[in-house]
Amino acid sequence: MTETTPSGTDSTTATANNVSATNSKKILLNAFDMSTVGHLSPGQWKNPKDRSSTKRKLDYWVDLAKLLERGGINALFLADTYGGYDTYEGSLDNCIRRAAQWPMTDPTIPISAMAAVTKNLTFAITASTSFEPPFLLAKRFSTLDHLTGGRFGWNIVTSWKKAAFKAIGLDNPIEHDERYAQADEYLRVLYKLWEGSWAPDAITENVEADEYIDPAKVRTIKHDGKYFQLESRHIVDPSPQRTPFLFQAGTSSAGSEFAATHAEAIFVSSHSPKILRPKIDKIRELAQEKGRDPQSIKFFTTVTPIIGRTDEEAQEKYEELKKYVSTIGGLVLVSGWTGIDLSKYPPDHDLTAADATEDNRVRSLLDQFTATSPDVPRWTPRIVAEKASIGGLGPVVIGSPTKVADELERWVGEADVDGFNIGYVTTPGSFEDVVGLLVPELRRRGIYSEAQRDGLTAREKVYGAGQSGLRSDHVGSRYKYDVYDEAES
Repeated sequence: MTETTPSGTDSTTATANNVSATNSKKILLNAFDMSTVGHLSPGQWKNPKDRSSTKRKLDYWVDLAKLLERGGINALFLADTYGGYDTYEGSLDNCIRRAAQWPMTDPTIPISAMAAVTKNLTFAITASTSFEPPFLLAKRFSTLDHLTGGRFGWNIVTSWKKAAFKAIGLDNPIEHDERYAQADEYLRVLYKLWEGSWAPDAITENVEADEYIDPAKVRTIKHDGKYFQLESRHIVDPSPQRTPFLFQAGTSSAGSEFAATHAEAIFVSSHSPKILRPKIDKIRELAQEKGRDPQSIKFFTTVTPIIGRTDEEAQEKYEELKKYVSTIGGLVLVSGWTGIDLSKYPPDHDLTAADATEDNRVRSLLDQFTATSPDVPRWTPRIVAEKASIGGLGPVVIGSPTKVADELERWVGEADVDGFNIGYVTTPGSFEDVVGLLVPELRRRGIYSEAQRDGLTAREKVYGAGQSGLRSDHVGSRYKYDVYDEAES
Protein backbone atom coordinates (compact mmCIF):
# COMPACT_ATOMS: atom_id res chain seq x y z
CA MET A 1 0.00 0.00 0.00
CA THR A 2 1.22 3.49 -0.77
CA GLU A 3 1.95 5.45 2.37
CA THR A 4 2.14 9.19 1.83
CA THR A 5 2.91 12.22 3.92
CA PRO A 6 -0.04 14.39 5.01
CA SER A 7 -2.11 15.72 2.16
CA GLY A 8 -1.15 18.86 0.35
CA THR A 9 -3.39 21.72 -0.58
CA ASP A 10 -2.47 21.86 -4.24
CA SER A 11 -1.46 19.60 -7.11
CA THR A 12 2.27 20.30 -6.65
CA THR A 13 2.27 18.95 -3.11
CA ALA A 14 0.07 16.02 -4.12
CA THR A 15 2.56 15.14 -6.87
CA ALA A 16 5.42 15.30 -4.39
CA ASN A 17 3.51 12.97 -2.10
CA ASN A 18 3.02 10.50 -4.94
CA VAL A 19 6.70 10.55 -5.94
CA SER A 20 7.77 9.87 -2.38
CA ALA A 21 5.14 7.14 -2.07
CA THR A 22 6.40 5.18 -5.07
CA ASN A 23 9.75 4.81 -3.32
CA SER A 24 8.20 3.10 -0.28
CA LYS A 25 5.39 0.86 -1.51
CA LYS A 26 3.92 -1.07 1.38
CA ILE A 27 1.07 -3.55 1.52
CA LEU A 28 -1.53 -3.09 4.26
CA LEU A 29 -3.48 -6.09 5.51
CA ASN A 30 -6.92 -5.99 7.09
CA ALA A 31 -8.32 -9.02 8.88
CA PHE A 32 -11.75 -9.67 7.38
CA ASP A 33 -14.32 -11.02 9.83
CA MET A 34 -18.03 -10.82 10.54
CA SER A 35 -20.00 -11.12 13.76
CA THR A 36 -21.54 -14.40 12.66
CA VAL A 37 -20.85 -18.14 12.62
CA GLY A 38 -20.45 -18.62 8.86
CA HIS A 39 -18.80 -15.69 7.09
CA LEU A 40 -17.20 -16.66 3.73
CA SER A 41 -16.52 -20.31 4.54
CA PRO A 42 -19.81 -21.73 5.87
CA GLY A 43 -19.73 -25.06 7.62
CA GLN A 44 -16.39 -24.70 9.39
CA TRP A 45 -18.16 -24.42 12.74
CA LYS A 46 -18.08 -28.25 12.57
CA ASN A 47 -14.28 -28.12 12.47
CA PRO A 48 -12.85 -28.66 15.98
CA LYS A 49 -10.15 -26.07 15.20
CA ASP A 50 -12.68 -23.30 14.54
CA ARG A 51 -13.96 -20.80 17.14
CA SER A 52 -16.58 -19.08 14.96
CA SER A 53 -19.41 -20.28 17.16
CA THR A 54 -17.90 -18.40 20.15
CA LYS A 55 -18.28 -14.94 18.61
CA ARG A 56 -21.12 -14.17 21.00
CA LYS A 57 -18.50 -14.23 23.77
CA LEU A 58 -16.39 -11.14 24.35
CA ASP A 59 -13.27 -13.26 24.81
CA TYR A 60 -13.28 -14.14 21.11
CA TRP A 61 -12.98 -10.51 20.06
CA VAL A 62 -10.45 -9.54 22.74
CA ASP A 63 -8.20 -12.48 21.87
CA LEU A 64 -8.48 -11.74 18.14
CA ALA A 65 -7.59 -8.08 18.64
CA LYS A 66 -4.48 -9.02 20.62
CA LEU A 67 -3.40 -11.44 17.88
CA LEU A 68 -3.86 -8.89 15.10
CA GLU A 69 -2.04 -6.22 17.09
CA ARG A 70 0.89 -8.57 17.53
CA GLY A 71 1.09 -9.06 13.77
CA GLY A 72 0.95 -5.35 12.91
CA ILE A 73 -2.32 -5.85 11.04
CA ASN A 74 -3.72 -2.51 9.87
CA ALA A 75 -7.38 -3.04 10.69
CA LEU A 76 -10.04 -5.49 11.73
CA PHE A 77 -12.58 -5.01 8.95
CA LEU A 78 -16.02 -6.20 10.08
CA ALA A 79 -18.71 -6.90 7.52
CA ASP A 80 -22.37 -6.77 8.52
CA THR A 81 -25.80 -7.46 7.09
CA TYR A 82 -29.34 -6.61 8.12
CA GLY A 83 -31.29 -9.59 6.82
CA GLY A 84 -30.95 -13.21 5.81
CA TYR A 85 -30.39 -14.71 2.35
CA ASP A 86 -33.68 -16.11 1.06
CA THR A 87 -33.10 -16.38 -2.70
CA TYR A 88 -31.99 -20.03 -2.64
CA GLU A 89 -35.15 -22.15 -2.96
CA GLY A 90 -37.11 -18.98 -2.21
CA SER A 91 -36.71 -19.58 1.52
CA LEU A 92 -34.66 -18.45 4.51
CA ASP A 93 -34.57 -21.98 5.93
CA ASN A 94 -31.21 -23.04 4.50
CA CYS A 95 -29.63 -19.72 5.43
CA ILE A 96 -30.61 -20.43 9.04
CA ARG A 97 -29.92 -24.18 8.94
CA ARG A 98 -26.42 -23.80 7.47
CA ALA A 99 -25.52 -20.74 9.60
CA ALA A 100 -24.80 -18.85 6.37
CA GLN A 101 -24.23 -15.42 7.94
CA TRP A 102 -26.91 -16.23 10.52
CA PRO A 103 -27.18 -15.44 13.41
CA MET A 104 -25.69 -11.97 13.11
CA THR A 105 -24.82 -9.83 16.12
CA ASP A 106 -23.97 -6.13 16.13
CA PRO A 107 -20.28 -5.53 15.25
CA THR A 108 -20.24 -2.18 17.04
CA ILE A 109 -20.49 -3.53 20.56
CA PRO A 110 -17.10 -5.31 21.03
CA ILE A 111 -15.00 -2.45 19.64
CA SER A 112 -14.45 -0.63 22.94
CA ALA A 113 -13.21 -3.82 24.57
CA MET A 114 -10.84 -4.51 21.67
CA ALA A 115 -9.57 -0.94 21.71
CA ALA A 116 -8.75 -1.29 25.40
CA VAL A 117 -6.27 -4.11 24.75
CA THR A 118 -4.60 -2.62 21.66
CA LYS A 119 -2.71 0.55 20.72
CA ASN A 120 -2.47 0.41 16.93
CA LEU A 121 -5.21 -1.76 15.46
CA THR A 122 -7.92 0.09 13.54
CA PHE A 123 -11.54 -1.08 13.66
CA ALA A 124 -13.61 -0.65 10.51
CA ILE A 125 -17.26 -1.62 10.67
CA THR A 126 -19.97 -1.85 8.06
CA ALA A 127 -23.09 0.26 8.53
CA SER A 128 -25.86 1.17 6.12
CA THR A 129 -27.15 4.58 5.10
CA SER A 130 -30.58 3.06 4.46
CA PHE A 131 -31.97 2.38 7.92
CA GLU A 132 -31.28 5.08 10.49
CA PRO A 133 -31.22 8.89 10.62
CA PRO A 134 -27.77 10.44 10.09
CA PHE A 135 -27.83 12.09 13.53
CA LEU A 136 -27.94 8.74 15.35
CA LEU A 137 -25.07 7.27 13.34
CA ALA A 138 -23.06 10.48 13.79
CA LYS A 139 -23.42 10.28 17.56
CA ARG A 140 -22.45 6.58 17.76
CA PHE A 141 -19.47 6.90 15.43
CA SER A 142 -18.14 10.05 17.10
CA THR A 143 -18.27 8.11 20.36
CA LEU A 144 -16.36 5.18 18.87
CA ASP A 145 -13.76 7.50 17.36
CA HIS A 146 -13.25 9.04 20.81
CA LEU A 147 -13.04 5.70 22.63
CA THR A 148 -10.59 4.19 20.13
CA GLY A 149 -8.36 7.25 20.03
CA GLY A 150 -9.20 7.78 16.37
CA ARG A 151 -8.65 4.17 15.33
CA PHE A 152 -12.04 3.89 13.72
CA GLY A 153 -13.30 3.53 10.17
CA TRP A 154 -16.71 3.14 8.54
CA ASN A 155 -17.45 0.88 5.59
CA ILE A 156 -20.33 2.74 3.94
CA VAL A 157 -22.96 0.54 2.33
CA THR A 158 -26.47 0.96 0.99
CA SER A 159 -28.89 -1.86 1.74
CA TRP A 160 -30.54 -4.04 -0.88
CA LYS A 161 -32.07 -7.07 0.84
CA LYS A 162 -35.83 -7.27 0.76
CA ALA A 163 -35.79 -9.15 4.08
CA ALA A 164 -33.91 -6.30 5.73
CA PHE A 165 -36.36 -3.67 4.51
CA LYS A 166 -39.30 -5.78 5.66
CA ALA A 167 -37.68 -6.03 9.08
CA ILE A 168 -37.96 -2.27 9.50
CA GLY A 169 -41.47 -2.09 8.06
CA LEU A 170 -40.81 -1.30 4.39
CA ASP A 171 -42.15 -3.60 1.67
CA ASN A 172 -39.47 -3.08 -0.95
CA PRO A 173 -35.84 -1.95 -1.14
CA ILE A 174 -35.05 1.47 -2.54
CA GLU A 175 -34.03 1.31 -6.22
CA HIS A 176 -30.27 0.83 -6.72
CA ASP A 177 -29.17 4.20 -8.12
CA GLU A 178 -31.52 6.10 -5.83
CA ARG A 179 -29.90 4.39 -2.84
CA TYR A 180 -26.62 6.01 -3.83
CA ALA A 181 -28.26 9.40 -4.33
CA GLN A 182 -29.71 9.07 -0.84
CA ALA A 183 -26.33 7.97 0.51
CA ASP A 184 -24.64 11.01 -1.03
CA GLU A 185 -27.00 13.32 0.84
CA TYR A 186 -26.57 11.22 4.00
CA LEU A 187 -22.80 11.77 3.90
CA ARG A 188 -23.19 15.49 3.41
CA VAL A 189 -25.43 15.70 6.47
CA LEU A 190 -22.77 13.81 8.43
CA TYR A 191 -19.99 16.12 7.23
CA LYS A 192 -22.02 19.08 8.43
CA LEU A 193 -22.35 17.49 11.88
CA TRP A 194 -18.83 16.09 12.20
CA GLU A 195 -16.89 18.84 10.46
CA GLY A 196 -19.07 21.93 10.62
CA SER A 197 -20.91 22.03 13.92
CA TRP A 198 -18.09 22.54 16.45
CA ALA A 199 -15.29 25.07 16.29
CA PRO A 200 -11.88 23.58 17.12
CA ASP A 201 -11.70 25.74 20.26
CA ALA A 202 -15.33 25.36 21.38
CA ILE A 203 -14.30 23.59 24.59
CA THR A 204 -12.98 26.38 26.82
CA GLU A 205 -12.81 24.77 30.30
CA ASN A 206 -13.08 28.28 31.71
CA VAL A 207 -13.27 27.67 35.44
CA GLU A 208 -13.76 31.31 36.40
CA ALA A 209 -16.74 31.69 34.07
CA ASP A 210 -18.21 28.27 34.95
CA GLU A 211 -18.05 27.52 31.24
CA TYR A 212 -16.94 24.18 29.84
CA ILE A 213 -18.09 24.87 26.27
CA ASP A 214 -18.70 28.19 24.50
CA PRO A 215 -22.17 27.74 22.96
CA ALA A 216 -21.43 30.46 20.42
CA LYS A 217 -18.87 28.09 18.89
CA VAL A 218 -21.25 25.16 18.43
CA ARG A 219 -23.20 25.79 15.25
CA THR A 220 -26.74 24.55 14.69
CA ILE A 221 -26.88 22.53 11.49
CA LYS A 222 -30.01 23.09 9.43
CA HIS A 223 -30.47 20.66 6.58
CA ASP A 224 -33.59 20.45 4.44
CA GLY A 225 -32.92 18.05 1.59
CA LYS A 226 -34.71 15.56 -0.63
CA TYR A 227 -34.20 12.64 1.74
CA PHE A 228 -33.25 14.10 5.11
CA GLN A 229 -34.24 17.00 7.34
CA LEU A 230 -32.28 18.00 10.41
CA GLU A 231 -31.96 20.96 12.74
CA SER A 232 -29.50 20.31 15.53
CA ARG A 233 -26.06 20.95 16.90
CA HIS A 234 -23.91 17.83 16.94
CA ILE A 235 -24.26 16.42 20.44
CA VAL A 236 -20.70 15.01 20.56
CA ASP A 237 -17.59 17.18 20.62
CA PRO A 238 -15.05 16.66 17.82
CA SER A 239 -13.34 13.28 18.01
CA PRO A 240 -9.71 12.69 17.02
CA GLN A 241 -10.58 12.27 13.32
CA ARG A 242 -13.93 14.12 13.35
CA THR A 243 -14.98 12.06 10.32
CA PRO A 244 -14.07 8.36 10.65
CA PHE A 245 -11.82 6.93 7.96
CA LEU A 246 -14.19 6.17 5.08
CA PHE A 247 -14.31 2.79 3.37
CA GLN A 248 -16.84 1.94 0.69
CA ALA A 249 -17.85 -1.25 -1.08
CA GLY A 250 -19.41 -1.46 -4.54
CA THR A 251 -18.14 -0.81 -8.06
CA SER A 252 -21.35 -0.47 -10.08
CA SER A 253 -21.63 2.78 -12.05
CA ALA A 254 -23.50 4.52 -9.24
CA GLY A 255 -21.23 2.93 -6.63
CA SER A 256 -18.10 4.05 -8.47
CA GLU A 257 -19.37 7.62 -8.71
CA PHE A 258 -20.13 7.61 -5.00
CA ALA A 259 -16.75 6.09 -4.16
CA ALA A 260 -14.85 8.60 -6.27
CA THR A 261 -16.61 11.36 -4.31
CA HIS A 262 -16.54 10.08 -0.75
CA ALA A 263 -14.36 7.01 -0.21
CA GLU A 264 -10.82 7.10 1.12
CA ALA A 265 -10.50 3.32 0.74
CA ILE A 266 -12.56 0.99 -1.41
CA PHE A 267 -13.26 -2.68 -0.80
CA VAL A 268 -13.30 -4.47 -4.17
CA SER A 269 -13.58 -8.15 -5.00
CA SER A 270 -12.88 -10.36 -7.99
CA HIS A 271 -11.47 -13.77 -8.83
CA SER A 272 -9.05 -12.18 -11.31
CA PRO A 273 -6.82 -9.08 -11.13
CA LYS A 274 -7.37 -8.50 -14.86
CA ILE A 275 -11.11 -8.11 -14.28
CA LEU A 276 -10.52 -5.78 -11.35
CA ARG A 277 -7.98 -3.43 -12.94
CA PRO A 278 -10.37 -1.54 -15.29
CA LYS A 279 -12.76 -0.86 -12.41
CA ILE A 280 -9.97 0.52 -10.25
CA ASP A 281 -8.64 2.62 -13.12
CA LYS A 282 -12.14 4.03 -13.71
CA ILE A 283 -12.62 5.09 -10.09
CA ARG A 284 -9.19 6.73 -9.98
CA GLU A 285 -10.07 8.58 -13.18
CA LEU A 286 -13.41 9.73 -11.73
CA ALA A 287 -11.66 10.90 -8.56
CA GLN A 288 -9.17 12.94 -10.57
CA GLU A 289 -12.03 14.58 -12.46
CA LYS A 290 -13.42 15.63 -9.08
CA GLY A 291 -10.15 17.30 -8.12
CA ARG A 292 -8.88 14.50 -5.89
CA ASP A 293 -5.45 12.91 -5.96
CA PRO A 294 -6.37 9.53 -7.52
CA GLN A 295 -3.61 7.77 -5.60
CA SER A 296 -5.10 8.93 -2.30
CA ILE A 297 -7.90 6.40 -2.77
CA LYS A 298 -6.73 3.03 -1.50
CA PHE A 299 -8.10 -0.24 -2.85
CA PHE A 300 -8.39 -3.43 -0.81
CA THR A 301 -9.40 -6.76 -2.34
CA THR A 302 -10.40 -9.97 -0.62
CA VAL A 303 -8.08 -12.95 -0.58
CA THR A 304 -8.34 -16.09 1.54
CA PRO A 305 -4.91 -17.66 2.10
CA ILE A 306 -4.39 -21.21 3.32
CA ILE A 307 -0.79 -21.13 4.51
CA GLY A 308 1.60 -23.87 5.53
CA ARG A 309 5.31 -23.87 6.17
CA THR A 310 5.56 -25.66 2.82
CA ASP A 311 3.29 -25.95 -0.19
CA GLU A 312 2.63 -29.56 0.77
CA GLU A 313 1.59 -28.66 4.30
CA ALA A 314 -0.75 -25.99 2.97
CA GLN A 315 -2.35 -28.46 0.58
CA GLU A 316 -2.87 -30.89 3.45
CA LYS A 317 -4.61 -28.13 5.42
CA TYR A 318 -6.85 -27.43 2.44
CA GLU A 319 -7.83 -31.09 2.08
CA GLU A 320 -8.69 -31.18 5.78
CA LEU A 321 -10.78 -27.98 5.55
CA LYS A 322 -12.80 -29.41 2.65
CA LYS A 323 -14.18 -32.09 4.98
CA TYR A 324 -16.21 -29.48 6.84
CA VAL A 325 -17.58 -27.26 4.05
CA SER A 326 -21.28 -26.57 3.69
CA THR A 327 -21.88 -26.68 -0.05
CA ILE A 328 -25.49 -25.58 0.41
CA GLY A 329 -24.36 -22.76 2.69
CA GLY A 330 -22.10 -21.45 -0.06
CA LEU A 331 -24.91 -21.66 -2.63
CA VAL A 332 -27.21 -19.79 -0.23
CA LEU A 333 -24.74 -16.90 0.00
CA VAL A 334 -24.05 -16.65 -3.72
CA SER A 335 -27.76 -16.92 -4.59
CA GLY A 336 -28.45 -14.01 -2.25
CA TRP A 337 -25.57 -11.89 -3.54
CA THR A 338 -26.40 -12.38 -7.21
CA GLY A 339 -30.19 -12.73 -7.24
CA ILE A 340 -29.81 -16.10 -9.02
CA ASP A 341 -31.59 -19.03 -7.36
CA LEU A 342 -28.90 -21.65 -7.94
CA SER A 343 -31.22 -24.45 -6.80
CA LYS A 344 -33.10 -24.16 -10.11
CA TYR A 345 -30.26 -25.08 -12.45
CA PRO A 346 -28.49 -28.35 -13.30
CA PRO A 347 -24.87 -28.58 -12.09
CA ASP A 348 -23.28 -27.78 -15.47
CA HIS A 349 -25.59 -24.97 -16.62
CA ASP A 350 -23.60 -21.94 -17.81
CA LEU A 351 -24.76 -19.06 -15.64
CA THR A 352 -25.14 -15.51 -16.93
CA ALA A 353 -26.55 -12.24 -15.61
CA ALA A 354 -29.80 -13.08 -17.41
CA ASP A 355 -30.39 -15.82 -14.84
CA ALA A 356 -30.86 -13.23 -12.08
CA THR A 357 -34.55 -13.12 -11.18
CA GLU A 358 -34.39 -10.52 -8.41
CA ASP A 359 -33.41 -6.88 -8.51
CA ASN A 360 -32.22 -7.06 -4.89
CA ARG A 361 -28.66 -8.08 -5.42
CA VAL A 362 -25.12 -6.74 -5.29
CA ARG A 363 -24.65 -5.50 -8.84
CA SER A 364 -20.89 -5.35 -8.69
CA LEU A 365 -20.77 -8.92 -7.40
CA LEU A 366 -23.17 -10.12 -10.09
CA ASP A 367 -20.90 -8.51 -12.69
CA GLN A 368 -17.85 -10.16 -11.14
CA PHE A 369 -19.63 -13.48 -10.85
CA THR A 370 -20.66 -13.58 -14.50
CA ALA A 371 -17.30 -12.35 -15.85
CA THR A 372 -15.02 -15.16 -16.96
CA SER A 373 -11.23 -15.23 -17.00
CA PRO A 374 -8.43 -17.74 -17.58
CA ASP A 375 -8.75 -18.55 -13.86
CA VAL A 376 -12.50 -19.24 -14.17
CA PRO A 377 -13.41 -19.84 -17.85
CA ARG A 378 -17.06 -20.58 -17.04
CA TRP A 379 -19.48 -20.31 -14.15
CA THR A 380 -21.80 -23.23 -13.38
CA PRO A 381 -23.57 -24.28 -10.17
CA ARG A 382 -20.95 -27.01 -9.81
CA ILE A 383 -18.08 -24.52 -9.97
CA VAL A 384 -19.91 -22.11 -7.69
CA ALA A 385 -20.48 -24.87 -5.14
CA GLU A 386 -16.76 -25.64 -5.13
CA LYS A 387 -15.60 -22.04 -4.83
CA ALA A 388 -18.27 -20.51 -2.61
CA SER A 389 -17.87 -22.84 0.33
CA ILE A 390 -14.29 -21.71 1.05
CA GLY A 391 -13.54 -18.02 0.67
CA GLY A 392 -16.83 -16.94 -0.88
CA LEU A 393 -16.13 -16.17 -4.52
CA GLY A 394 -12.82 -14.45 -3.86
CA PRO A 395 -9.41 -15.93 -4.66
CA VAL A 396 -8.10 -18.69 -2.40
CA VAL A 397 -4.31 -19.00 -2.33
CA ILE A 398 -2.89 -22.29 -1.05
CA GLY A 399 0.81 -22.56 -0.32
CA SER A 400 3.90 -21.58 1.62
CA PRO A 401 4.48 -17.99 2.80
CA THR A 402 6.64 -17.50 -0.30
CA LYS A 403 3.89 -18.60 -2.66
CA VAL A 404 1.21 -16.53 -0.94
CA ALA A 405 3.45 -13.43 -0.84
CA ASP A 406 4.19 -13.88 -4.55
CA GLU A 407 0.46 -13.94 -5.27
CA LEU A 408 -0.20 -10.79 -3.24
CA GLU A 409 2.56 -8.99 -5.12
CA ARG A 410 1.05 -10.16 -8.41
CA TRP A 411 -2.30 -8.64 -7.48
CA VAL A 412 -0.66 -5.36 -6.48
CA GLY A 413 1.12 -5.22 -9.83
CA GLU A 414 -1.70 -6.39 -12.11
CA ALA A 415 -4.77 -4.92 -10.38
CA ASP A 416 -3.20 -1.81 -8.79
CA VAL A 417 -4.62 -2.70 -5.38
CA ASP A 418 -3.05 -1.19 -2.29
CA GLY A 419 -3.88 -3.84 0.28
CA PHE A 420 -5.93 -6.91 1.13
CA ASN A 421 -8.87 -7.90 3.27
CA ILE A 422 -7.66 -11.27 4.50
CA GLY A 423 -10.49 -13.78 4.78
CA TYR A 424 -10.30 -16.74 7.12
CA VAL A 425 -11.43 -20.34 6.80
CA THR A 426 -11.04 -21.16 10.47
CA THR A 427 -10.63 -18.57 13.18
CA PRO A 428 -8.31 -17.79 14.78
CA GLY A 429 -6.18 -20.38 12.93
CA SER A 430 -6.15 -18.63 9.56
CA PHE A 431 -5.21 -15.34 11.21
CA GLU A 432 -2.51 -17.04 13.29
CA ASP A 433 -0.95 -18.33 10.08
CA VAL A 434 -1.02 -14.82 8.58
CA VAL A 435 0.66 -13.32 11.66
CA GLY A 436 3.14 -16.12 12.21
CA LEU A 437 4.03 -17.12 8.64
CA LEU A 438 2.96 -14.53 6.06
CA VAL A 439 3.79 -11.25 7.80
CA PRO A 440 7.45 -12.21 8.43
CA GLU A 441 7.83 -13.09 4.72
CA LEU A 442 6.32 -9.79 3.62
CA ARG A 443 8.61 -7.92 6.00
CA ARG A 444 11.61 -9.84 4.71
CA ARG A 445 10.73 -8.50 1.24
CA GLY A 446 10.43 -4.94 2.54
CA ILE A 447 6.79 -4.59 1.48
CA TYR A 448 5.20 -4.64 4.93
CA SER A 449 5.70 -2.14 7.72
CA GLU A 450 7.67 -3.01 10.81
CA ALA A 451 6.35 -2.10 14.27
CA GLN A 452 3.98 0.86 14.07
CA ARG A 453 4.22 4.05 16.04
CA ASP A 454 1.69 4.09 18.88
CA GLY A 455 -1.11 6.61 18.87
CA LEU A 456 -1.72 7.07 15.15
CA THR A 457 -5.30 7.39 13.98
CA ALA A 458 -6.78 5.21 11.24
CA ARG A 459 -6.26 8.00 8.72
CA GLU A 460 -2.68 8.71 9.79
CA LYS A 461 -1.79 5.06 9.28
CA VAL A 462 -2.72 5.53 5.63
CA TYR A 463 -1.68 9.11 4.87
CA GLY A 464 1.03 9.77 7.44
CA ALA A 465 1.37 11.31 10.89
CA GLY A 466 -0.42 14.64 11.17
CA GLN A 467 -3.26 13.77 8.78
CA SER A 468 -5.95 12.82 11.30
CA GLY A 469 -8.56 14.89 9.50
CA LEU A 470 -9.92 14.66 5.98
CA ARG A 471 -7.51 15.60 3.21
CA SER A 472 -8.00 19.03 1.71
CA ASP A 473 -9.04 17.53 -1.64
CA HIS A 474 -11.84 15.48 -0.05
CA VAL A 475 -15.43 16.72 -0.45
CA GLY A 476 -15.96 16.62 3.32
CA SER A 477 -13.38 19.37 3.77
CA ARG A 478 -15.85 21.84 2.29
CA TYR A 479 -17.91 21.45 5.47
CA LYS A 480 -15.17 22.23 7.98
CA TYR A 481 -16.17 24.78 10.60
CA ASP A 482 -14.03 27.63 9.30
CA VAL A 483 -15.11 27.29 5.66
CA TYR A 484 -18.65 25.89 5.83
CA ASP A 485 -21.31 28.33 4.64
CA GLU A 486 -24.80 26.98 5.19
CA ALA A 487 -26.24 29.38 2.64
CA GLU A 488 -24.18 27.71 -0.09
CA SER A 489 -24.79 24.07 0.90
